[in-house]
Amino acid sequence: MLRWLWLTALVVILDQVSKQAALHFLAPHDPHAFLPFFNFTLTFNKGAAFSFLSSAGGWQRWFFTALAIAVSIFIFLWLKKLSSKEKLLAASLALILGGAIGNVIDRSLYAHVIDFIDWFYPSADGCLPFFFSIDQVTCHWPTFNLADSAIFLGAVLMIIQAIFSKEETS
Repeated sequence: MLRWLWLTALVVILDQVSKQAALHFLAPHDPHAFLPFFNFTLTFNKGAAFSFLSSAGGWQRWFFTALAIAVSIFIFLWLKKLSSKEKLLAASLALILGGAIGNVIDRSLYAHVIDFIDWFYPSADGCLPFFFSIDQVTCHWPTFNLADSAIFLGAVLMIIQAIFSKEETS
């Protein structure tokens, strides 16, 4: 099912182009309102999801790069072994692979991942889990990018495929 690598390449290209646009048009930590619940805000994440280990001292760059490369190789080999009937699984793996490669490129070139998508909602009563407050008026989801979105979408599609696929019994 390597024919799904076009989707991986598309994710990598769109991710890298969008990150270059963010670097060109945005200043770090200066939000630009787009919708009442969505800003473009340039941030740099040296850690993993939710900035996990972002202040670990630098070793995490190589750890997360190596981990993403290992996972990418595993996903590529898995994708290669799929049958032509496993289209949803192939699409989900291609999306995850593209997202992983997009973020590996950032870690390799910049020592951090470029994030710029900022979802938020107003709240004076505190934030939901995984959201954080900057100004005690709004709750923000951690800033992310298109690669992260592709990984998330791929994971959701994989879960849907696992739930709704009909298992063959012999």
